[in-house]
Amino acid sequence: MKTPRTAIVALLAGAALTACAGPGAETAGPGPTGAAPVTSTPSPDPSVSPTDPTPPTKGGPSSAGTTTLTGTVQAGVEPNCLLLDGNLLVGGPRDVLKAGARVTVTGHAQPGMMTTCQQGTPFVVETAKPA
Repeated sequence: MKTPRTAIVALLAGAALTACAGPGAETAGPGPTGAAPVTSTPSPDPSVSPTDPTPPTKGGPSSAGTTTLTGTVQAGVEPNCLLLDGNLLVGGPRDVLKAGARVTVTGHAQPGMMTTCQQGTPFVVETAKPA
């Protein structure tokens, strides 16, 4: 007789938890920490304009907002993380971008980008070729 009793208790607990997420659960208001929940994505940093050129790094900008880097790719501490002169290479052709390869890449730095790599400034690669 324990199995039906356990099932009834589980169903009642599930129903009680479901009732907690009723129609008013999605309204913005103080959460358990006293802060209102985030209901939209944050706006970009107002001090940085997306059209501002990236500061030159070894080779200087090749066009407005685009930077060219040349050097030897290094492996990061996390798997699949590649670095070039302190920049974390995000995207780009992995057949060209390999640890130990000497390359020239163009792209732009994106310091606020979240990555799983724990080092380097994110640099979004637009083109890459052997140097």
